[in-house]
Amino acid sequence: MKKVKLLFGVHMHQPVDNFGDAVKEAIELCYAPFFATMRNYPEFCFAVHSSGWLLNEIKTKHPKVFEDMLYLTKKGAIEWVGAGYYEPILSAINSLDAQAQINKLSNYLEKNLKSSPKGAWLTERVWESSVIRDLRACGLEYVVVDDYHFLSSGFDGGAMDGYYESEAGGEKIALFPISASLRYALPFFGVERSVEAILKCAKDEDSAAIIFDDLEKFGLWPKTHAWVYEKGWLKGFVEAVLANEQIETMHYKEYLSTNRSKGLAYLNNTSYFEMGEWSLKSHQGLALEALKERLGDEYFQKDGVALVKGGIWKNFFIKYHESNYIHKRMMHHSKNQAQLKKGALEALYKLQTNDVLWHGVFGGLYLPNLRDNAYRYLLEIENSLAKKKTATSFLDVDMDGYEEFKVLTSELSLLFSSRYGGQLMEFGSLEKLFNWQNTLMRRHEAYHEKILHPKEVVPKMHEEGIESIHSDAAVLDATLKGDLVYDWHPKYSFIDHISTEAFSFEAFKRASYHEVGDFANRSFVFDEGRTAFRREGGIYLDKKYDTLCVKKYSFETKSFSLALELQSEYAHELHYGVEYNFHFAHPDKVLINGQKVGDGLSLVGVDTLVLEDSYTQKALRIALDKKCMLHAYILNTISQSESGFERTAQQISLLLSLPFASRLELLTQMEVCDV
Repeated sequence: MKKVKLLFGVHMHQPVDNFGDAVKEAIELCYAPFFATMRNYPEFCFAVHSSGWLLNEIKTKHPKVFEDMLYLTKKGAIEWVGAGYYEPILSAINSLDAQAQINKLSNYLEKNLKSSPKGAWLTERVWESSVIRDLRACGLEYVVVDDYHFLSSGFDGGAMDGYYESEAGGEKIALFPISASLRYALPFFGVERSVEAILKCAKDEDSAAIIFDDLEKFGLWPKTHAWVYEKGWLKGFVEAVLANEQIETMHYKEYLSTNRSKGLAYLNNTSYFEMGEWSLKSHQGLALEALKERLGDEYFQKDGVALVKGGIWKNFFIKYHESNYIHKRMMHHSKNQAQLKKGALEALYKLQTNDVLWHGVFGGLYLPNLRDNAYRYLLEIENSLAKKKTATSFLDVDMDGYEEFKVLTSELSLLFSSRYGGQLMEFGSLEKLFNWQNTLMRRHEAYHEKILHPKEVVPKMHEEGIESIHSDAAVLDATLKGDLVYDWHPKYSFIDHISTEAFSFEAFKRASYHEVGDFANRSFVFDEGRTAFRREGGIYLDKKYDTLCVKKYSFETKSFSLALELQSEYAHELHYGVEYNFHFAHPDKVLINGQKVGDGLSLVGVDTLVLEDSYTQKALRIALDKKCMLHAYILNTISQSESGFERTAQQISLLLSLPFASRLELLTQMEVCDV
């Protein structure tokens, strides 16, 4: 009779400083009932990984849940697995920080649970061989990855019932391949079919059935709480496994010490397949989806999986410049961390949390609160470095080959882009730790095709069980289609537009105005004294008319000014517009000159704008030396999450415009005031 060792593991994670209600919901629907149930079966061996931040939240605010964890640990049921304390993608940070984060979590586990981890969970299963040396330097002996990592690297899918060895620079580590079939079976299949899925992994007497997956699937995902706990799936599953003579539950570290490896393995830089899809640009993602359909499920699930791949995780830095900016600002401070104090160093580690840097079926970068958290940590670091005297520097922060102009006053953190028109990229308050320039560009996503060209989706039903979010059909809101507008430039501030016609509200909102200048998304250079941005560009009508734009900023503690000069060979009337995009936690509550934006706002003859923000208790005051027309609207982006499609509306777009001919000089002052 063939037997199988069940290596069962669960991973717990919430974004650092996530909404309290969101964490509480995860505790009540998932974590608390899971460990309460497992407490009744201390003979069932399993592995647990939790981000350190979440584990500490549970310990301090939900002691009963932590007591269940401690009980199961003392009884020998739980093997704790390590990783970075704040859930960074280890290959996306440097070795110094990676080892510090791994050791921080290991030390926490040793102190609070008397457990020393031997294995590692890779955040989002992002594998690069560079992580081996950091894991080994921290005393870890194995890591769990997906079987897809092996299959996409040319390995036989029938040989995923044990562990392999890999190395980098002579440092060796064991690799356990997580079974995709088990990930999609548990807890969605009925108990009997779940047990059958485990037994299918039995090849010989040393075979292991390897499963390590998100604990949130066991109660937090849609429909799972009722299925797993109220209908008793978890209780029935554990009892069925324990009663089955062909299955032995075992810890990963025990299997590692009592079984030989299946050989040497070198893996591609990869994550799970869906992550590779999500990291592609939208047209590439649609092409991959079409290719999968042409190949068919049977081919793709066999030979094709080794040949058809998406992108790598770091492609998110290419796909989303907003993600890249956060990551590279973090990397800059990481590189120079010797000058950071202890509190700022902790903020740096929090800034390395992965969630805000990517987007798939989970909100990630599209969630404004996650970006707010990231910028809070960043501004904590900047605040620790700020002096009374304003400091300026020129550096390529985002590593795109173009220098930025960085300004740090005692109150503000500012960055201006040379790649994009001398525009404002960061507008951070050191007092409020809030970045008003935390904006997103509206861009096409592959899943928008489900809104633009909806098809009837028939969910695949199990004989017994429930749907996972990967197969459940999304309910579409037809009104979302009208919000699918795409921008052709980043949504920074001080963006220069030139048009032959006066800018209308609707044309501004839908980006359908006739742009004739080349200043909104083109690079500027610094003048010889590095005191101004300048571009020798053009106005394009019947021909190119040489046009010069010069932008010179000056700074005070809580304000800065821009002197703009525009000179063109074209002598007839045109319309100049300066675009601002500001992020607010609650844009629907922001007052612009005493009025709410509502469905849109237009004001005539404006020379002063005051945007009052009740959340930060600050006002942004924009004063001009000429009267302008104002258009303002709340910008919606349409994203997909585990609950379906949704609007995120956390920024206000404004356009101030006026006519000019041949030459324009405009002086603008931006000031941060108390409400």
